[in-house]
Amino acid sequence: MSQILEKSLIDEYNQNGAVLIKGKFDHCWINKLKEGFEKAKSNPSPRFVNHTKVKSSPSYYEDFWTWNLIPEFKDFVFNSPTPKIASELLEAKEINLVMDNWFYREAGSKSKPPFHHDISYFDFEGSMCVLWLPLEPVKKEEGIAWIKGSHLWNKLFLRTRFNDGHLVDGEAGIVNGKKYEVTPDILKNKDDYEYLEWDLEVGDCVYFDIRTLHGGLYESTPKSDIHRFTLRMAKEQSKIEYRGDWAREERAIMEQNGYKNGDDLAGKMFPTLYKNS
Repeated sequence: MSQILEKSLIDEYNQNGAVLIKGKFDHCWINKLKEGFEKAKSNPSPRFVNHTKVKSSPSYYEDFWTWNLIPEFKDFVFNSPTPKIASELLEAKEINLVMDNWFYREAGSKSKPPFHHDISYFDFEGSMCVLWLPLEPVKKEEGIAWIKGSHLWNKLFLRTRFNDGHLVDGEAGIVNGKKYEVTPDILKNKDDYEYLEWDLEVGDCVYFDIRTLHGGLYESTPKSDIHRFTLRMAKEQSKIEYRGDWAREERAIMEQNGYKNGDDLAGKMFPTLYKNS
């Protein structure tokens, strides 16, 4: 299979922690994901959640680990260009799926994602990247901002809830042998950081390192419904590594499927998407 990405994009990913990749997903894939969203919204998994506190307000919804429940999502995960792109960014011989997420924000919703990095939210450790794929055109003020170079800080930040109020799970300190800090207050210190933010057309996406801090930088209210599909993918030798008590619900799902601390991110829950033969 021929190379998809120019070397300059791979260098940008490694140096900055996130990269805009334009036009790699044609309308066939976007339309397939839209079909999947309609099924997913009408038949969500047990992990489905509304992050908006005021139930009468326009809402911000999320669901995850749904790839094996929605045929359109499964087709995208296995057959779209995304696993090959991940292999090139991570210089990987093998790519395994870690987790899919979908986000749906209704027109008028004032809820937004907190600044966070994905690495400390779940019991995963290794070289991993994340695909962020909007299904509508996005102006940077309405999207996500990534903090340039934050994947190289060598820090772990506590999990911040997406629910309105953005409460922090746990306390700063040593947890399971690793030091965790509270995420800096980005919004009150905007001038202290350099941001990566882009306008995206349909078919564009962002890939970012699982350690890169990102979140909603602006107080924007969408005028129409918006849909985001994300995938976390891991390079070979990535593992399950138990983190704090905050990850207990997701850990229980993995344990129910026979996984334990130290196991490879492979097998039934974490299928191989790409292998360099």
